[in-house]
Amino acid sequence: MATLTIKNLPDVLYAQLKARAAEHRRSLNSEAILAVEQALTQGRLADPAKILAEVRRGRARLKGLYLTDKDLRAARESGRA
Repeated sequence: MATLTIKNLPDVLYAQLKARAAEHRRSLNSEAILAVEQALTQGRLADPAKILAEVRRGRARLKGLYLTDKDLRAARESGRA
């Protein structure tokens, strides 16, 4: 992998990056890599087929977890609110 050295990084920007890294429990290096990755991929159009596949995987995981009005009424009537 390549190595990148950033010179003359403003103190304010460094402090923000360091705070964000701590907030996400990541190293400063990992947070910087993620920030660069997000900056370079932001604004690109997502592949609709990938999004649809992800949604379908999510629905498959949640199968059987949906509550209907009938289920909610039965729960209320049994004393569960």
